[in-house]
Amino acid sequence: MFDSPALKRSAMTAYDPALLWAVLALLGLGLVMVYSASIAVAEAKSANGQASFYLLRHAMYLVVALSAAYAAFQVPTALWQRLSPYLFLAGAVLLVLVLLPHVGKEVNGSRRWIPLGPLGNFQPSELMKLFAILYAADYTVRKAAFMDNLRKGFLPMFLVMLGIGALLLMEPDFGAFAVIVAIALAILFLGGLNWRLFAGLIVMLGAGFVALIALSPYRLQRVIGFMDPWADPLGKGYQLSHSLIAFGRGEFTGVGLGDSVEKLFYLPEAYTDFLLAVIAEELGFLGVMAVVGLFAWITWRAFSIGWQAALLGRNYAALVAQGVGVWLGVQGFINMGVNMGLLPTKGLTLPLMSYGGSGIVANCIALAILVRVDFENRLLMRGKKAL
Repeated sequence: MFDSPALKRSAMTAYDPALLWAVLALLGLGLVMVYSASIAVAEAKSANGQASFYLLRHAMYLVVALSAAYAAFQVPTALWQRLSPYLFLAGAVLLVLVLLPHVGKEVNGSRRWIPLGPLGNFQPSELMKLFAILYAADYTVRKAAFMDNLRKGFLPMFLVMLGIGALLLMEPDFGAFAVIVAIALAILFLGGLNWRLFAGLIVMLGAGFVALIALSPYRLQRVIGFMDPWADPLGKGYQLSHSLIAFGRGEFTGVGLGDSVEKLFYLPEAYTDFLLAVIAEELGFLGVMAVVGLFAWITWRAFSIGWQAALLGRNYAALVAQGVGVWLGVQGFINMGVNMGLLPTKGLTLPLMSYGGSGIVANCIALAILVRVDFENRLLMRGKKAL
């Protein structure tokens, strides 16, 4: 009697607490490590030598991100589906605006940001990753009957993503381009794209990526520096060599929180792209494995929630949930691979952890939508109607 399905359904929680705690753990650890990694830079660069400059700004971004996530959770998945084409179009417009003189801000040769005064800089490509998930899921559901057809199923999506990719490469933002391509491909494949088309596309994309690297001198130099960073440790291999030194110094348990040497102007972008290297130095192998484990758990839960939604006949919700998992998993893997010297240096932050308002806000909204999918799944499994 006590194991009856009715009792199990009534005992089911409205959300997955383990998923939320994993997200909060990464956000909290990110806040601590951003502060640790940025103290020296903040003291040197802030107007009054304030060591907590980046900590306070990152905390502000977290408040905005969590508020936006709460608002996003209130939106039913069905409404997200109706809004997805318009959000995708808005994201494309922002990618055009960022390229305009006097609108977009150029930093180190890249024009990826729109300045927002005291709030910092807004990076449209971060929101575009989220909008790509919503749009690709909607497109795949609408075109489900044509997933075996090259012209009707795949080609329209390919042309749309080609246009978005062209805008991203004009910034240039090769990392965001790679992540969005991975998201779109994964959602099409999970939605039933013919495996022969998918395999052929992977080959074509591989050739395209090689061509983009070979035809771009600065990308080619990054690959050369990645292959042997010690051949030019003060030039092409500078970032990677110091990241590897940080990993080596950390050993198993780390040198201690706040005691990193590499963050003292040796390791560039220590509180953004190379935050994991500071974690490795201060918290050691154990700290890195904790971060990897949390990302793996969130990615696995995203796919599990998507699988459950698919079993309940909620195909759009399923693809959105799995798209969020692909985004966080792929971007996290690329950032970790770059920090560990497994991949060429690329300007991609570590989701949920690295300093930066646009990325944190987009990540938290995406996870709020994931939790919403899970919430609606649980309502249906309790015999209630999803809102």
